[in-house]
Amino acid sequence: MNTILPFLKDLLSMPGLSGYESPVAARIEETWSPLADRVQRTRLGSVHAWRFGTGAAPRPRALLAAHMDAIGLMVTQIVNGFLRVTAVGGVDPRILPGQPVTVHGREALPGIVVMPRAALLPAEIGEGVVPIEHLWVDLGLPAAEVEQKVRVGDIISFATSPMELSGETIAGHSLDNRASVAALTVCLQHLRGRTLNWDAILAATVQEEVTMAGARTSAFAEQPTLAIAVDVTFAKGPGANDWRTFELGKGIVLAWGPNIHPALHRRLKEIAEEMEIPFSVEYTPRHSGTDAYAMQTAAEGIPTAVVSIPLRYMHTPVEVVALKDIERAGRLLAEFLCRLDGAFIEALTWS
Repeated sequence: MNTILPFLKDLLSMPGLSGYESPVAARIEETWSPLADRVQRTRLGSVHAWRFGTGAAPRPRALLAAHMDAIGLMVTQIVNGFLRVTAVGGVDPRILPGQPVTVHGREALPGIVVMPRAALLPAEIGEGVVPIEHLWVDLGLPAAEVEQKVRVGDIISFATSPMELSGETIAGHSLDNRASVAALTVCLQHLRGRTLNWDAILAATVQEEVTMAGARTSAFAEQPTLAIAVDVTFAKGPGANDWRTFELGKGIVLAWGPNIHPALHRRLKEIAEEMEIPFSVEYTPRHSGTDAYAMQTAAEGIPTAVVSIPLRYMHTPVEVVALKDIERAGRLLAEFLCRLDGAFIEALTWS
């Protein structure tokens, strides 16, 4: 596990909002290149790492996708040196006041999200949650200097540093979904020296939080025989303890529902049981809210599954995951790829 932690902490220290993933994409490309037969970026900026199989051509191929983009903010107005903002992705305004941020203007500028005191807000807001349109980002600079360095449309990322917690857990922004990018990296590490029958494409996709464009275009371009989305799901924690949540550090989660191909779900369960990898099943009566939906509905339709890592405090700057769940996901995915053969294509029937 120590081998993946420095890489994960790097990912959690980098910007890479939806549509602006280049900084984190470069770091992923650098790490994946020695582990893969070929690494390339798509026209939209997703990173694809290929491991070529040894079976007769044309070989079937498996696509494993984890999105690398993050939620954040964007500048909408500059007023007397202070910045009004809007959300990029699903940002809860309750977590914003007091947050340190980085404004990516003509240079990277440290800032803080602030709110007026209640007496200066509209009466209907009162002492409740302050909507994002009433929040500001303060850069601590004179108004004239802000005008020179910041433009409307500049993006703003969270600036909290990753923190190792007790119990082999880590907290930070963007663990949704860079924890799963780390899991794909573990998968690539476990594939070293092993032979595949199928071709495997491991993808760090763009724009999942806003459009799912990365997974949709990657699936359409590569036309895989099957696809697996690797993402995070809700871990149990304060106020989150019902059937929709899962124990942190107690194993991975396999989704089940109309977004999930039955044959893939069964195979992942079988391998997890054989490898003694603990897992739970997440019931998703609609699509999973992950890249799986975009891949399943690409082209003529692609058999798809979802492997998830439990995460606390989703879409906040202090998301928490267990490192051993990242390792478990990577091991399971590597073993799944190694066991793909010609016979499995016959099992891909919806039953």
